[in-house]
Amino acid sequence: MDLVFSPLDLAAHVDEALAVQALAFGLDRDEVAVRRQIILRHMTYPGARALGATVGPHLAGFVYGMPNDRTHWWSTVVEPYLRAQDNETWLDDSFVITELHVHPSYQNRGIGRTLITRITDSADEPRSILSAIDTDSPARGLYHSLGYVDLARRVVFPSAPRPYAVMGAPLPLRRR
Repeated sequence: MDLVFSPLDLAAHVDEALAVQALAFGLDRDEVAVRRQIILRHMTYPGARALGATVGPHLAGFVYGMPNDRTHWWSTVVEPYLRAQDNETWLDDSFVITELHVHPSYQNRGIGRTLITRITDSADEPRSILSAIDTDSPARGLYHSLGYVDLARRVVFPSAPRPYAVMGAPLPLRRR
C-alpha cells in the first residue's frame, strides 16, 4: 500500500471526503447533505485546515480541524458540560479536531494516528480537543493512546442519537 499524507483542499474534495465519512460513520444521504454544508462553512474559518491520506487517486482517510472559537456551535453545546466538570478552560487556546475518518478498507493501519498527529503537530495552540461517541471504540482507544483524556461524558448534541465524550490532550500528542 503506497500511502501519501498531504494537505487536502477539503472544499474541493468535500464529496470524496464525505463518501469516506459516510462509510466509516454510517451516514445516510440526508446527513451527508447537512455535513457537506458544515464542512464548506468550516473551511472558511481562520486557521481551518485538512490533511488527507491517499492511495493512488483514492482518499483513504482525512482529518480537519481549526483553532477553537467559543462562539462556534460545537463550543456552545459542550461548554456547559465542560463547566460542570471544571474543564471549561479547555475551550481556550485549543485546536479542535472536527472530523477524523478512515475508509473501512484502510482502518487499523495507523492512518488515523498519522493524520491526527500530523495535523496537531502544525497547531500553534498548546492543546487539542475533540468529541467522540461515548463508548469503548477503536477511535476512543486511539485518542486515549495519544494522551487524550475525558473532559466530559454523556454530552448530548441536538439530533445525535448517542451521547458523546469531549476529550482533550496537551500538544504535541504522545507518541508510541
